[in-house]
Amino acid sequence: MTSTFRFTVNSKPVTVEADPDTTLLSLLRNHLNLRGSRFGCGLGLCGACFVRVDGNVVPSCDTPLWSVNGRSVVTVEGLGSDGQLHPVQQALLDEQAAQCGFCISGIAVHAAALLEDNPHPSAEQVAQALDRNLCRCGVQRRIVDAVVKAGEAGS
Repeated sequence: MTSTFRFTVNSKPVTVEADPDTTLLSLLRNHLNLRGSRFGCGLGLCGACFVRVDGNVVPSCDTPLWSVNGRSVVTVEGLGSDGQLHPVQQALLDEQAAQCGFCISGIAVHAAALLEDNPHPSAEQVAQALDRNLCRCGVQRRIVDAVVKAGEAGS
């Protein structure tokens, strides 16, 4: 049975007909062609699929469509503005903080949320905030450094 859902994705209104239990990740990748969020574990544990829903970081792989109806979703593609990268995205590039890139979109979304709450975090605060984001390549130190530098650049 399908239902109609209305919400915004990266500040654009979206109306879809879908099964209420369709995952947000499936809709983003397969119907809206927003491929930045990745399927990692499918259990909401690895962070590869993190997006923001009404400002809160959530795993889109286990977020059903019914739960975002009437809400605002921001993906990694929606972090920047006016054709410019978000400071976190730029810092991740500048610091070469992504090796394979699989996890980095979820990390960027999570780090951008952190910087909204704490514009100048310490390395320890960044590491703690990003603890749920798994990176199998071992570049966590570069990621933490990049997020700290993004915070410093915002001052």
